[in-house]
Amino acid sequence: MEVKFRLVDVFTERPFAGNQLCVVPEPPGDLASEQMQTLAQEIGFSETTFVTQAGVDRYSMRIFTPIEELPFAGHPTLGTAYAMVSEGRVTSPAVQTTVAGDVPVEVDEDAGFAWMRQLPPEFREEFEDRELLARAAGLALEDLHPELPAQVVSTGLGPLLVPIRDESSLRRAERNGQACKEAAERSGGECLYLFAVRGDGDVMARMFDSYFGIGEDPASGSAAGPLGAYLAARGLVGLPGRVVVAQGEMVGRPSFLHVDVRAEAGSWVVRVGGGVRIVGEGSFRL
Repeated sequence: MEVKFRLVDVFTERPFAGNQLCVVPEPPGDLASEQMQTLAQEIGFSETTFVTQAGVDRYSMRIFTPIEELPFAGHPTLGTAYAMVSEGRVTSPAVQTTVAGDVPVEVDEDAGFAWMRQLPPEFREEFEDRELLARAAGLALEDLHPELPAQVVSTGLGPLLVPIRDESSLRRAERNGQACKEAAERSGGECLYLFAVRGDGDVMARMFDSYFGIGEDPASGSAAGPLGAYLAARGLVGLPGRVVVAQGEMVGRPSFLHVDVRAEAGSWVVRVGGGVRIVGEGSFRL
Protein backbone atom coordinates (compact mmCIF):
# COMPACT_ATOMS: atom_id res chain seq x y z
CA MET A 1 0.00 0.00 0.00
CA GLU A 2 1.31 3.45 -0.95
CA VAL A 3 0.29 6.50 1.11
CA LYS A 4 1.22 9.84 -0.46
CA PHE A 5 1.95 12.84 1.73
CA ARG A 6 2.91 16.52 1.63
CA LEU A 7 5.33 18.33 3.95
CA VAL A 8 4.06 21.75 4.97
CA ASP A 9 5.46 24.57 7.12
CA VAL A 10 2.82 26.69 8.88
CA PHE A 11 2.89 30.13 10.52
CA THR A 12 5.83 31.24 8.42
CA GLU A 13 6.42 33.31 5.30
CA ARG A 14 9.53 31.33 4.31
CA PRO A 15 10.24 27.60 3.94
CA PHE A 16 11.85 25.63 6.76
CA ALA A 17 10.55 27.78 9.59
CA GLY A 18 7.24 27.76 11.46
CA ASN A 19 5.68 24.48 12.54
CA GLN A 20 6.12 21.32 10.50
CA LEU A 21 3.14 19.29 9.32
CA CYS A 22 2.65 16.11 7.34
CA VAL A 23 -0.58 16.09 5.29
CA VAL A 24 -2.04 12.93 3.76
CA PRO A 25 -4.60 14.46 1.37
CA GLU A 26 -6.06 11.21 -0.01
CA PRO A 27 -5.33 8.18 2.18
CA PRO A 28 -6.35 4.72 0.95
CA GLY A 29 -9.89 3.86 2.04
CA ASP A 30 -8.70 0.84 3.99
CA LEU A 31 -6.02 2.71 5.96
CA ALA A 32 -6.75 1.81 9.58
CA SER A 33 -6.48 4.09 12.61
CA GLU A 34 -3.57 2.04 13.92
CA GLN A 35 -1.72 2.59 10.64
CA MET A 36 -2.39 6.33 10.77
CA GLN A 37 -0.87 6.40 14.25
CA THR A 38 2.15 4.44 13.03
CA LEU A 39 2.74 6.87 10.16
CA ALA A 40 2.46 9.87 12.50
CA GLN A 41 5.06 8.26 14.74
CA GLU A 42 7.29 7.50 11.75
CA ILE A 43 7.30 11.05 10.40
CA GLY A 44 7.85 12.39 13.93
CA PHE A 45 6.27 15.83 13.49
CA SER A 46 4.06 17.26 16.22
CA GLU A 47 1.02 16.43 14.04
CA THR A 48 0.10 14.49 10.91
CA THR A 49 -3.31 14.86 9.26
CA PHE A 50 -5.37 12.42 7.20
CA VAL A 51 -8.19 13.78 5.02
CA THR A 52 -10.95 11.17 5.19
CA GLN A 53 -13.55 12.91 2.98
CA ALA A 54 -13.51 15.88 0.62
CA GLY A 55 -16.21 17.70 -1.37
CA VAL A 56 -16.38 20.96 -3.25
CA ASP A 57 -16.20 23.27 -0.24
CA ARG A 58 -15.69 20.99 2.77
CA TYR A 59 -13.53 18.17 4.00
CA SER A 60 -13.12 15.96 7.05
CA MET A 61 -9.83 15.02 8.63
CA ARG A 62 -8.17 13.25 11.54
CA ILE A 63 -5.17 14.60 13.45
CA PHE A 64 -2.48 12.45 15.07
CA THR A 65 0.51 13.34 17.22
CA PRO A 66 3.28 10.74 17.48
CA ILE A 67 1.41 9.17 20.41
CA GLU A 68 -2.33 9.91 20.10
CA GLU A 69 -5.22 11.34 18.09
CA LEU A 70 -6.39 14.92 18.75
CA PRO A 71 -9.89 16.37 18.35
CA PHE A 72 -8.52 19.66 16.97
CA ALA A 73 -5.26 21.53 16.41
CA GLY A 74 -4.32 24.86 14.91
CA HIS A 75 -1.41 24.55 12.51
CA PRO A 76 -2.75 21.21 11.13
CA THR A 77 -5.98 23.05 10.26
CA LEU A 78 -4.23 25.82 8.32
CA GLY A 79 -1.66 23.55 6.69
CA THR A 80 -4.23 21.00 5.56
CA ALA A 81 -6.59 23.68 4.27
CA TYR A 82 -3.79 25.26 2.25
CA ALA A 83 -2.68 21.93 0.78
CA MET A 84 -6.24 20.96 -0.16
CA VAL A 85 -7.01 24.30 -1.84
CA SER A 86 -3.65 24.58 -3.62
CA GLU A 87 -4.17 21.13 -5.16
CA GLY A 88 -7.73 21.95 -6.25
CA ARG A 89 -9.28 19.33 -3.98
CA VAL A 90 -11.57 21.91 -2.34
CA THR A 91 -12.39 25.57 -2.90
CA SER A 92 -11.91 28.51 -0.54
CA PRO A 93 -13.68 29.33 1.70
CA ALA A 94 -14.33 25.82 2.98
CA VAL A 95 -15.44 24.04 6.14
CA GLN A 96 -13.18 21.59 7.91
CA THR A 97 -14.71 18.90 10.13
CA THR A 98 -12.85 17.16 12.94
CA VAL A 99 -13.93 15.46 16.15
CA ALA A 100 -14.22 18.91 17.77
CA GLY A 101 -16.67 20.19 15.14
CA ASP A 102 -16.80 22.39 12.05
CA VAL A 103 -14.20 25.10 11.48
CA PRO A 104 -14.48 27.60 8.58
CA VAL A 105 -11.17 28.09 6.73
CA GLU A 106 -9.99 30.53 4.06
CA VAL A 107 -6.92 30.28 1.84
CA ASP A 108 -5.22 33.02 -0.16
CA GLU A 109 -2.89 31.13 -2.52
CA ASP A 110 -1.31 34.27 -3.97
CA ALA A 111 -0.37 35.54 -0.51
CA GLY A 112 0.56 32.09 0.82
CA PHE A 113 -1.71 32.67 3.80
CA ALA A 114 -4.61 30.89 5.51
CA TRP A 115 -7.17 31.77 8.19
CA MET A 116 -9.44 29.68 10.40
CA ARG A 117 -12.36 30.71 12.56
CA GLN A 118 -12.11 28.77 15.80
CA LEU A 119 -14.95 27.62 18.04
CA PRO A 120 -16.51 30.11 20.51
CA PRO A 121 -14.18 30.52 23.50
CA GLU A 122 -14.95 28.74 26.75
CA PHE A 123 -13.43 30.37 29.84
CA ARG A 124 -12.76 27.98 32.71
CA GLU A 125 -11.70 28.61 36.30
CA GLU A 126 -8.51 30.48 37.05
CA PHE A 127 -5.63 28.32 38.32
CA GLU A 128 -4.10 29.65 41.52
CA ASP A 129 -1.14 27.36 42.32
CA ARG A 130 1.59 29.78 41.34
CA GLU A 131 4.34 27.71 42.93
CA LEU A 132 3.49 24.75 40.69
CA LEU A 133 3.37 27.02 37.63
CA ALA A 134 6.77 28.50 38.42
CA ARG A 135 8.22 25.02 38.88
CA ALA A 136 6.68 23.82 35.59
CA ALA A 137 8.27 26.76 33.77
CA GLY A 138 11.62 26.46 35.56
CA LEU A 139 11.21 29.99 36.90
CA ALA A 140 10.97 31.82 40.22
CA LEU A 141 7.63 33.04 41.57
CA GLU A 142 8.56 36.63 40.83
CA ASP A 143 8.93 35.73 37.14
CA LEU A 144 5.19 35.10 36.88
CA HIS A 145 3.02 38.09 36.07
CA PRO A 146 2.12 39.83 39.34
CA GLU A 147 -1.49 40.59 38.38
CA LEU A 148 -2.75 38.42 35.51
CA PRO A 149 -4.07 34.96 36.49
CA ALA A 150 -3.38 31.63 34.83
CA GLN A 151 -6.53 30.25 33.21
CA VAL A 152 -7.68 27.51 30.86
CA VAL A 153 -9.49 28.91 27.80
CA SER A 154 -10.65 26.70 24.95
CA THR A 155 -11.56 27.38 21.32
CA GLY A 156 -11.34 23.68 20.42
CA LEU A 157 -8.47 22.66 22.69
CA GLY A 158 -7.95 24.19 26.12
CA PRO A 159 -4.39 25.31 26.97
CA LEU A 160 -3.53 26.57 30.43
CA LEU A 161 -2.52 30.17 29.73
CA VAL A 162 0.35 31.23 31.99
CA PRO A 163 1.19 34.97 32.04
CA ILE A 164 4.91 35.72 32.54
CA ARG A 165 6.23 39.02 33.89
CA ASP A 166 8.30 40.00 30.84
CA GLU A 167 10.07 38.75 27.74
CA SER A 168 13.42 38.15 29.44
CA SER A 169 11.78 35.90 32.03
CA LEU A 170 9.92 34.01 29.30
CA ARG A 171 13.16 33.44 27.42
CA ARG A 172 14.73 31.94 30.55
CA ALA A 173 11.91 29.45 31.06
CA GLU A 174 12.79 25.75 30.96
CA ARG A 175 10.21 23.00 30.69
CA ASN A 176 9.84 20.74 33.74
CA GLY A 177 7.97 17.78 32.25
CA GLN A 178 6.63 16.31 35.48
CA ALA A 179 5.43 19.65 36.81
CA CYS A 180 3.87 20.52 33.42
CA LYS A 181 1.94 17.27 33.53
CA GLU A 182 0.75 17.94 37.10
CA ALA A 183 -0.32 21.49 36.26
CA ALA A 184 -2.21 20.32 33.18
CA GLU A 185 -3.98 17.53 35.04
CA ARG A 186 -4.99 19.72 37.97
CA SER A 187 -6.15 22.64 35.83
CA GLY A 188 -7.76 20.56 33.09
CA GLY A 189 -5.50 22.16 30.50
CA GLU A 190 -4.11 20.39 27.44
CA CYS A 191 -0.70 22.08 27.70
CA LEU A 192 0.97 25.14 29.24
CA TYR A 193 1.03 28.23 27.02
CA LEU A 194 3.41 30.75 28.55
CA PHE A 195 3.20 34.30 27.24
CA ALA A 196 4.60 37.78 27.82
CA VAL A 197 3.16 41.04 26.51
CA ARG A 198 5.76 43.09 24.63
CA GLY A 199 3.50 45.93 23.50
CA ASP A 200 0.25 46.71 21.72
CA GLY A 201 -0.36 44.02 19.13
CA ASP A 202 2.82 42.18 20.11
CA VAL A 203 3.04 39.05 22.30
CA MET A 204 5.70 36.36 22.67
CA ALA A 205 4.63 32.84 23.66
CA ARG A 206 6.07 29.39 24.32
CA MET A 207 4.10 26.14 24.49
CA PHE A 208 5.26 23.48 26.95
CA ASP A 209 3.68 20.12 26.20
CA SER A 210 2.27 18.03 29.03
CA TYR A 211 1.87 14.64 27.36
CA PHE A 212 1.63 14.87 23.54
CA GLY A 213 5.26 13.85 23.01
CA ILE A 214 6.16 17.25 21.54
CA GLY A 215 8.23 18.94 24.25
CA GLU A 216 8.16 22.59 23.16
CA ASP A 217 5.95 23.37 20.17
CA PRO A 218 7.18 25.93 17.60
CA ALA A 219 3.68 27.30 16.84
CA SER A 220 0.36 26.52 18.51
CA GLY A 221 -2.69 27.90 16.71
CA SER A 222 -5.03 26.07 19.06
CA ALA A 223 -3.42 27.99 21.96
CA ALA A 224 -2.98 31.37 20.25
CA GLY A 225 -6.75 31.61 19.68
CA PRO A 226 -7.60 31.13 23.37
CA LEU A 227 -4.83 33.58 24.25
CA GLY A 228 -6.48 36.16 21.99
CA ALA A 229 -9.82 35.64 23.74
CA TYR A 230 -8.13 35.89 27.17
CA LEU A 231 -6.45 39.19 26.25
CA ALA A 232 -9.56 40.62 24.57
CA ALA A 233 -11.68 39.87 27.64
CA ARG A 234 -9.23 42.00 29.65
CA GLY A 235 -8.77 44.73 27.03
CA LEU A 236 -5.03 44.11 26.70
CA VAL A 237 -2.50 44.59 23.84
CA GLY A 238 -5.03 46.45 21.70
CA LEU A 239 -7.60 43.66 21.71
CA PRO A 240 -10.36 43.37 20.59
CA GLY A 241 -8.59 43.76 17.28
CA ARG A 242 -5.49 42.04 15.96
CA VAL A 243 -2.29 40.82 17.55
CA VAL A 244 0.75 38.91 16.32
CA VAL A 245 2.05 36.15 18.57
CA ALA A 246 5.73 35.32 18.09
CA GLN A 247 6.63 31.74 18.97
CA GLY A 248 9.22 29.10 18.12
CA GLU A 249 12.39 31.18 18.20
CA MET A 250 13.69 29.25 21.22
CA VAL A 251 13.52 25.95 19.30
CA GLY A 252 14.95 27.29 16.05
CA ARG A 253 11.61 27.50 14.18
CA PRO A 254 10.51 31.17 14.33
CA SER A 255 6.76 31.44 13.84
CA PHE A 256 4.24 34.29 13.66
CA LEU A 257 0.60 33.66 14.50
CA HIS A 258 -1.93 36.33 13.51
CA VAL A 259 -4.90 36.48 15.89
CA ASP A 260 -8.05 38.49 15.20
CA VAL A 261 -10.67 38.80 17.96
CA ARG A 262 -14.02 40.58 17.64
CA ALA A 263 -17.00 40.86 19.98
CA GLU A 264 -20.22 39.24 18.79
CA ALA A 265 -23.48 38.35 20.57
CA GLY A 266 -21.99 38.46 24.05
CA SER A 267 -19.00 36.32 23.12
CA TRP A 268 -15.89 36.53 20.96
CA VAL A 269 -15.22 35.58 17.34
CA VAL A 270 -11.66 34.26 17.19
CA ARG A 271 -9.71 33.89 13.94
CA VAL A 272 -6.15 32.64 13.69
CA GLY A 273 -4.04 32.88 10.54
CA GLY A 274 -0.52 32.63 9.22
CA GLY A 275 1.74 32.00 6.29
CA VAL A 276 1.91 28.50 4.81
CA ARG A 277 4.58 26.93 2.59
CA ILE A 278 4.54 23.47 0.97
CA VAL A 279 8.14 22.25 1.15
CA GLY A 280 8.08 18.63 0.01
CA GLU A 281 6.18 15.48 -0.88
CA GLY A 282 6.65 11.74 -0.85
CA SER A 283 4.98 8.46 -0.01
CA PHE A 284 4.93 5.87 2.73
CA ARG A 285 4.95 2.19 1.80
CA LEU A 286 2.96 -0.15 4.01
